[in-house]
Amino acid sequence: MAFYLALDVGGTKTDYLLADDSHELCRTRTGTIKRMRTDESSAAANLDQALSELTARTGISMQAVTRTCIGTAGETVPLVTTWLRESFASRVSGELLLLGDVEIALDAAFHGSMGVLAMAGTGSNVAGRRPDGSIVTAGGWGPELADQGSGHRIGHVGLRTAFLARDEHRPTRLLDAIMEFWQLPSLDLLVEAANARPAPDVSRLTEVILACAQQGDPVAAEVLRQQGEELAWLVRLVVRQVHSAAIAASPSGNAEPPSLAFTGSIMEKVPPVREALITSVRSEFPSIQVLDGVVDPLLGALWRARTA
Repeated sequence: MAFYLALDVGGTKTDYLLADDSHELCRTRTGTIKRMRTDESSAAANLDQALSELTARTGISMQAVTRTCIGTAGETVPLVTTWLRESFASRVSGELLLLGDVEIALDAAFHGSMGVLAMAGTGSNVAGRRPDGSIVTAGGWGPELADQGSGHRIGHVGLRTAFLARDEHRPTRLLDAIMEFWQLPSLDLLVEAANARPAPDVSRLTEVILACAQQGDPVAAEVLRQQGEELAWLVRLVVRQVHSAAIAASPSGNAEPPSLAFTGSIMEKVPPVREALITSVRSEFPSIQVLDGVVDPLLGALWRARTA
């Protein structure tokens, strides 16, 4: 019997799935093993914890694994890929497939067929698969260069917009809510915390901004709408490319736009971002089909591990 290991490596957590040819056997989660987000010793400790737990709960040695598929952001960054390849070579048997996190999510949604996937969690990325199987992407360049619609960007823009609103004398509860969340007694201490180095984890402010928006705060609502529209622009860029390829490949010279799927905590738990994104995309592609809910990238990694 063959065994397969699937991983979805995020910026704050890593999900693991051990399976055989037909059944899921065990899932577990640890902190991130992405070396851009944590130090080597912490990454190794998280990985060892997960592999030990999978073996303890199933009785299956990691030396019995036929193939591992890892999906991660930064799959082209040597710091990320070199550490993953070396760490798995010494711990897990079999072949290793190293893919982008949006690619395994694409596989979860479309099993190798044409489609577009928008991912937004701590970071963000958009990918599409053309009819010939080739993949096009937009975004995904990290927090300083991209990450539109992500938790990091929402938190960062939320802070900046809240302070701008204060300067403009626009009413908002955002600053008070953030001070409460970070347990800071004054605005001066909030300024100090926001400008600290290393920087605070502003992605956690997403829940504060969402709560304020749901309570009718116009500044918070503006932040979420804007981030949805910024991510939608990347989606539209990818849909154009995939749609154009579909039209070129069609004997009739006509084709419907590719379906759109979502993954990530922002797409799942922050409806205003998702809704703004869909509205923007449909302004250009009115007939686009949007899959309900969010897909589980681990199932895409498992599909690829089983079928590679």
